[in-house]
Amino acid sequence: MAEQETINSLEELGEVAAVATQEAAPVYEQKLDAQGRAYATGKRKDAVARVWIKPGSGKITINGREMPVYFARPVLQMVVQQPIVAAERKDQYDVVATVSGGGLSGQAGAVRHGISKALTHFEPALRPVLKKGGFLTRDSRVVERKKFGRAKARRSFQFSKR
Repeated sequence: MAEQETINSLEELGEVAAVATQEAAPVYEQKLDAQGRAYATGKRKDAVARVWIKPGSGKITINGREMPVYFARPVLQMVVQQPIVAAERKDQYDVVATVSGGGLSGQAGAVRHGISKALTHFEPALRPVLKKGGFLTRDSRVVERKKFGRAKARRSFQFSKR
């Protein structure tokens, strides 16, 4: 068996802890495809978005249409751009996304999630900024299923004494 070191002071404990945290920190690498793009999948509610990012002029294309055309509401446009603005990379990357399922709000959230993940694949140094903003976490809330004997998931039919 290997001999264990005895730690006699708080300074020695601090040194051992510092070495342990340096070894445990994962190193993230850049993940690019043959065309030099970063790919990621984003999800929100029932929507699934496939997102590709490459260096460019800041053009965002969703399902073959420009973002202001596809997401007409300014709130949805803001949601899609949040990770790019938080990472201070506006007008540096072109984004191509295909999104399906769900409604417009869920699709915007899915594209946001996908852009965040793709940014971390392209620039691993952005991970702490995006993680702190909560953009890398998949929002797991989905619609609750309808139960039998009920009007909706939890709503009962109206009660009548007769």
